[in-house]
Amino acid sequence: MTGQPNIVFVFFDNLGYGELGCYGGGVVRGAPTPRIDQFAAEGMRLTNMNMEAQCTPSRSAVMTGRIPVRSGTTRIPQPSQPSGLVTWERTIAELLKAQGYATGHFGKWHLGDAVERQPNARGFDEWWGLLETHDSSFWSQASDFAESGVQSAQIYEGQVGSASQPITDYDTEQRRVFDQNCFSRAEDFIRRSAGSETPFFCYLPIAFPHFPTLPHPNFVGITGNGDFADAFVEIDTRIGALLDLLEELDARDDTIVIITSDNGAEDVLPWRGWSGPWGGSYFTAMEGSLRVPFMVRWPGRIQPGGVSNEMCHAVDLFTTMAAFAGAELPDDRPIDGIDLVPFLTGERAESGREAILCFVADRLHAIKWRNWKLHFIWQEYMLDPPVELSIPRAFNLYDDPRERHDIFLPDNTWVHGAANPFLEEFRSSLVDHPAIEPGTPDPFEPHQ
Repeated sequence: MTGQPNIVFVFFDNLGYGELGCYGGGVVRGAPTPRIDQFAAEGMRLTNMNMEAQCTPSRSAVMTGRIPVRSGTTRIPQPSQPSGLVTWERTIAELLKAQGYATGHFGKWHLGDAVERQPNARGFDEWWGLLETHDSSFWSQASDFAESGVQSAQIYEGQVGSASQPITDYDTEQRRVFDQNCFSRAEDFIRRSAGSETPFFCYLPIAFPHFPTLPHPNFVGITGNGDFADAFVEIDTRIGALLDLLEELDARDDTIVIITSDNGAEDVLPWRGWSGPWGGSYFTAMEGSLRVPFMVRWPGRIQPGGVSNEMCHAVDLFTTMAAFAGAELPDDRPIDGIDLVPFLTGERAESGREAILCFVADRLHAIKWRNWKLHFIWQEYMLDPPVELSIPRAFNLYDDPRERHDIFLPDNTWVHGAANPFLEEFRSSLVDHPAIEPGTPDPFEPHQ
């Protein structure tokens, strides 16, 4: 080892806050998660980690450390326009690669399908997985699809310096084995990297539990509680095997392992998840959309058994992983992330974050400030119409975690004074650093 820690980042897709045993789920959901629960006890578990309202913005925030509105990754661009991150954005993989890390991506990208925006062009030495999302696994089952002329979604693999290659159609059978492939390829990457004594960054944006939530055939029926529970047991088993591999390779103490989710619970029936105490669904600014499980282990540096309700956000993971590796942050653009290393290692009790701007697409729906939430646009569930409020609704999340009973005027007006400066600071930063519009083509250079 070079003294730099390895980083393994397992990124669930739509895992609800209340699903895992260590967050009140597990056996309650008919699916015990003993390996993940044990892992949580070996490091720090956060109860106030916040993501964006949907997949692409969360992945953008983690990859760049920037609020996705800045990067143009908050909504789907027009069909004729490119999607994902412009190549001017710097990804955490690029920063770590510059520090000598081997970098691998195994799973869902969802940050651009143009050749220059694919993972092997954005800092990853190798990758395998899906450029878009798992909905497409249903396409081949749709009536008239075969005659439509539409190309089936593809699973790709690629290496740095060459174009990614499609290797198979992505259908529901491939969805069943997707996570097995993610983990097996990640394990191979880790073995090769550990054998060369190169520090490695292994990014595992797995499918589970994004709909359709389908377990591997070897796990079908293992709980007797249906596909959803069977798939939980599968993932718990696969994460356990990954942790065992680190032990086998004598890499446990040199490896930071992060496990979290890109947003709140799956909301499509019959695979609807559980957000525990929080209300609402993803694609909203409700806590059930934003709050996710988060666990991190670094033996000898992060004390076991820690639990904190300090506020953290997806952008902080970029800054924190860069700090873990000793990488310098870009200094030519606003970076919104906070370095959480002193907080996670016990050097300070506070995360350093007081507020979060809660965007849904490119509209500000709410601001979180400490334990308060101000909603400017009200939307509880993905399919509800968003309603612009003439008077913001304020909630004390300690008293009302499901956001059911707002604090009525005049008792809530002081919250505006506490929360609004964070919005004004963000707006001021856009004067010198304008937001990149969704669909912006490459090459992109910021306005000077």
